[in-house]
Amino acid sequence: MKFTEVTLLTNKLDEMRDFYKNTLELQVVREAKKEFTVQAGLTAVTFQESVGESGPFYHFAINIPHNKIEEAKHWIQSKVPLNTEGESDEVFFKSWNAHAVYFEDPSGNILEFIARHNLKNEVDHSFSSDDFLNVSEIGIVVDEVIPFARTLNQMGIPNWREDSEGLTPVGNENGLFIIVKRGRRWFFSNKDAQFFPLEVSIEGMGEFSIKQEDGKVMIK
Repeated sequence: MKFTEVTLLTNKLDEMRDFYKNTLELQVVREAKKEFTVQAGLTAVTFQESVGESGPFYHFAINIPHNKIEEAKHWIQSKVPLNTEGESDEVFFKSWNAHAVYFEDPSGNILEFIARHNLKNEVDHSFSSDDFLNVSEIGIVVDEVIPFARTLNQMGIPNWREDSEGLTPVGNENGLFIIVKRGRRWFFSNKDAQFFPLEVSIEGMGEFSIKQEDGKVMIK
Protein backbone atom coordinates (compact mmCIF):
# COMPACT_ATOMS: atom_id res chain seq x y z
CA MET A 1 0.00 0.00 0.00
CA LYS A 2 1.37 3.39 -0.96
CA PHE A 3 0.18 6.83 0.13
CA THR A 4 0.49 9.11 -2.89
CA GLU A 5 -1.06 12.14 -1.16
CA VAL A 6 -1.73 13.10 2.45
CA THR A 7 -3.59 16.22 3.61
CA LEU A 8 -3.29 17.41 7.21
CA LEU A 9 -4.50 20.48 9.12
CA THR A 10 -2.34 23.08 10.85
CA ASN A 11 -2.91 26.35 12.67
CA LYS A 12 0.70 27.47 12.02
CA LEU A 13 0.77 27.59 8.25
CA ASP A 14 3.60 30.10 7.80
CA GLU A 15 5.87 28.40 10.34
CA MET A 16 5.15 25.03 8.80
CA ARG A 17 5.96 26.25 5.29
CA ASP A 18 9.29 27.58 6.53
CA PHE A 19 10.06 24.36 8.41
CA TYR A 20 9.33 21.97 5.57
CA LYS A 21 11.02 24.13 2.94
CA ASN A 22 14.08 25.36 4.84
CA THR A 23 14.62 22.92 7.69
CA LEU A 24 13.60 19.64 6.06
CA GLU A 25 14.71 20.97 2.67
CA LEU A 26 11.69 19.68 0.77
CA GLN A 27 10.43 21.14 -2.47
CA VAL A 28 7.21 23.15 -2.27
CA VAL A 29 5.31 21.84 -5.28
CA ARG A 30 2.02 23.71 -4.77
CA GLU A 31 1.17 26.80 -2.80
CA ALA A 32 -1.95 28.84 -2.15
CA LYS A 33 -3.13 31.35 0.43
CA LYS A 34 -4.38 28.75 2.90
CA GLU A 35 -2.32 25.66 2.04
CA PHE A 36 0.93 24.38 0.64
CA THR A 37 2.22 21.03 -0.57
CA VAL A 38 5.70 19.51 -0.26
CA GLN A 39 7.01 16.38 -1.93
CA ALA A 40 8.34 13.74 0.47
CA GLY A 41 9.63 11.10 -1.91
CA LEU A 42 6.65 9.46 -3.56
CA THR A 43 4.14 11.22 -1.28
CA ALA A 44 2.77 14.73 -1.72
CA VAL A 45 2.05 16.17 1.74
CA THR A 46 -0.38 19.08 1.96
CA PHE A 47 -0.90 21.24 5.02
CA GLN A 48 -4.14 23.21 5.10
CA GLU A 49 -5.00 26.07 7.41
CA SER A 50 -7.23 24.73 10.16
CA VAL A 51 -10.80 25.95 10.35
CA GLY A 52 -12.69 24.95 13.50
CA GLU A 53 -9.93 22.69 14.83
CA SER A 54 -7.74 23.95 17.68
CA GLY A 55 -4.11 22.89 17.60
CA PRO A 56 -4.37 19.88 15.25
CA PHE A 57 -1.45 17.45 15.33
CA TYR A 58 -0.76 14.02 13.86
CA HIS A 59 1.76 11.23 13.84
CA PHE A 60 3.29 10.19 10.55
CA ALA A 61 6.42 8.33 9.50
CA ILE A 62 8.73 8.65 6.53
CA ASN A 63 10.56 5.65 5.14
CA ILE A 64 14.29 6.18 4.60
CA PRO A 65 16.89 3.81 3.10
CA HIS A 66 17.38 0.98 5.56
CA ASN A 67 21.16 1.56 5.83
CA LYS A 68 20.91 5.29 6.62
CA ILE A 69 19.40 5.52 10.09
CA GLU A 70 22.57 6.84 11.75
CA GLU A 71 23.18 9.42 9.03
CA ALA A 72 19.52 10.45 9.09
CA LYS A 73 19.66 10.79 12.86
CA HIS A 74 22.69 13.08 12.71
CA TRP A 75 21.17 15.05 9.82
CA ILE A 76 17.91 15.84 11.62
CA GLN A 77 19.57 16.24 15.01
CA SER A 78 21.62 19.11 13.59
CA LYS A 79 18.36 20.90 12.78
CA VAL A 80 15.84 20.08 15.52
CA PRO A 81 15.90 18.28 18.88
CA LEU A 82 15.12 14.59 18.83
CA ASN A 83 12.25 13.30 20.93
CA THR A 84 13.18 10.80 23.61
CA GLU A 85 11.60 7.82 25.33
CA GLY A 86 13.20 7.38 28.72
CA GLU A 87 16.87 8.03 28.02
CA SER A 88 16.78 6.86 24.40
CA ASP A 89 16.61 9.03 21.30
CA GLU A 90 16.22 6.11 18.88
CA VAL A 91 14.56 2.71 18.93
CA PHE A 92 14.88 -0.70 17.31
CA PHE A 93 11.57 -2.46 16.79
CA LYS A 94 12.63 -6.09 16.87
CA SER A 95 9.36 -7.57 15.60
CA TRP A 96 9.27 -5.03 12.75
CA ASN A 97 13.04 -5.24 12.05
CA ALA A 98 13.24 -1.46 11.89
CA HIS A 99 15.10 1.44 13.50
CA ALA A 100 13.43 4.81 14.06
CA VAL A 101 14.01 8.32 15.39
CA TYR A 102 11.36 10.92 16.23
CA PHE A 103 11.07 14.71 16.20
CA GLU A 104 8.37 17.40 15.98
CA ASP A 105 7.49 20.21 13.61
CA PRO A 106 6.06 23.63 14.57
CA SER A 107 2.50 22.25 14.73
CA GLY A 108 3.56 19.54 17.15
CA ASN A 109 3.21 16.75 14.61
CA ILE A 110 5.22 13.73 15.72
CA LEU A 111 7.39 12.80 12.76
CA GLU A 112 9.35 9.60 12.48
CA PHE A 113 12.21 8.55 10.25
CA ILE A 114 12.02 4.78 9.96
CA ALA A 115 14.56 2.45 8.36
CA ARG A 116 12.84 -0.84 7.58
CA HIS A 117 15.49 -3.50 7.14
CA ASN A 118 13.12 -5.90 5.37
CA LEU A 119 13.02 -3.44 2.47
CA LYS A 120 16.18 -3.70 0.39
CA ASN A 121 16.43 -0.02 -0.44
CA GLU A 122 19.99 0.79 0.59
CA VAL A 123 21.90 3.65 -1.03
CA ASP A 124 25.62 4.43 -1.13
CA HIS A 125 25.61 8.23 -0.98
CA SER A 126 25.37 10.72 1.89
CA PHE A 127 21.91 11.15 3.39
CA SER A 128 19.77 14.16 2.45
CA SER A 129 16.09 15.01 2.10
CA ASP A 130 16.29 13.45 -1.37
CA ASP A 131 16.35 10.13 0.51
CA PHE A 132 12.87 10.58 1.96
CA LEU A 133 11.22 7.64 0.20
CA ASN A 134 7.54 8.09 1.09
CA VAL A 135 5.13 8.67 3.94
CA SER A 136 4.76 5.13 5.25
CA GLU A 137 2.66 5.56 8.40
CA ILE A 138 -0.29 7.74 9.31
CA GLY A 139 -1.91 7.64 12.73
CA ILE A 140 -5.69 7.41 13.01
CA VAL A 141 -7.16 7.98 16.46
CA VAL A 142 -10.41 6.19 17.30
CA ASP A 143 -12.41 5.12 20.34
CA GLU A 144 -12.53 1.45 19.30
CA VAL A 145 -9.46 0.24 17.44
CA ILE A 146 -10.43 -3.25 16.28
CA PRO A 147 -13.79 -2.34 14.67
CA PHE A 148 -12.03 0.37 12.66
CA ALA A 149 -9.35 -2.15 11.64
CA ARG A 150 -12.15 -4.44 10.43
CA THR A 151 -13.50 -1.59 8.29
CA LEU A 152 -10.10 -1.24 6.63
CA ASN A 153 -9.84 -5.02 6.22
CA GLN A 154 -13.19 -5.00 4.41
CA MET A 155 -11.77 -2.38 2.06
CA GLY A 156 -9.03 -4.83 1.16
CA ILE A 157 -6.30 -3.54 3.47
CA PRO A 158 -4.93 -6.35 5.70
CA ASN A 159 -3.51 -6.10 9.19
CA TRP A 160 0.28 -5.76 9.32
CA ARG A 161 0.38 -7.27 12.82
CA GLU A 162 -2.15 -8.88 15.15
CA ASP A 163 -5.11 -6.97 16.59
CA SER A 164 -4.54 -4.94 19.71
CA GLU A 165 -7.08 -2.71 21.43
CA GLY A 166 -4.40 -0.07 22.01
CA LEU A 167 -2.68 0.02 18.62
CA THR A 168 -3.20 -2.00 15.45
CA PRO A 169 -1.18 -1.41 12.25
CA VAL A 170 -3.06 -2.05 9.00
CA GLY A 171 -1.39 -2.15 5.59
CA ASN A 172 2.21 -3.05 4.79
CA GLU A 173 5.72 -1.65 5.19
CA ASN A 174 5.25 0.80 2.34
CA GLY A 175 2.04 2.19 3.82
CA LEU A 176 0.43 1.67 7.22
CA PHE A 177 -2.53 3.12 9.03
CA ILE A 178 -1.49 3.14 12.69
CA ILE A 179 -4.84 2.86 14.44
CA VAL A 180 -4.61 3.93 18.08
CA LYS A 181 -7.07 4.33 20.91
CA ARG A 182 -7.99 7.88 21.80
CA GLY A 183 -6.02 9.07 24.83
CA ARG A 184 -3.15 6.61 24.35
CA ARG A 185 0.19 8.36 24.61
CA TRP A 186 2.04 8.60 21.34
CA PHE A 187 5.39 6.79 21.57
CA PHE A 188 8.38 9.12 21.89
CA SER A 189 6.19 12.06 22.91
CA ASN A 190 4.30 13.54 25.84
CA LYS A 191 1.12 13.84 23.77
CA ASP A 192 -2.04 11.82 24.20
CA ALA A 193 -3.60 10.74 20.91
CA GLN A 194 -6.45 12.94 19.68
CA PHE A 195 -8.45 12.72 16.48
CA PHE A 196 -8.14 15.37 13.78
CA PRO A 197 -9.50 15.07 10.23
CA LEU A 198 -7.22 14.08 7.37
CA GLU A 199 -7.33 12.96 3.77
CA VAL A 200 -5.25 10.35 1.98
CA SER A 201 -4.86 9.03 -1.55
CA ILE A 202 -3.79 5.41 -1.87
CA GLU A 203 -2.23 4.08 -5.05
CA GLY A 204 -4.73 1.93 -6.91
CA MET A 205 -7.53 2.66 -4.43
CA GLY A 206 -8.29 6.37 -4.70
CA GLU A 207 -8.95 9.25 -2.31
CA PHE A 208 -10.35 8.89 1.19
CA SER A 209 -11.49 11.38 3.84
CA ILE A 210 -11.18 10.40 7.47
CA LYS A 211 -13.60 12.44 9.54
CA GLN A 212 -15.56 12.31 12.75
CA GLU A 213 -19.33 12.18 12.43
CA ASP A 214 -21.61 12.08 15.47
CA GLY A 215 -18.58 11.21 17.58
CA LYS A 216 -17.52 8.27 15.40
CA VAL A 217 -14.47 8.23 13.14
CA MET A 218 -15.39 7.30 9.57
CA ILE A 219 -13.41 6.71 6.39
CA LYS A 220 -15.14 7.48 3.09
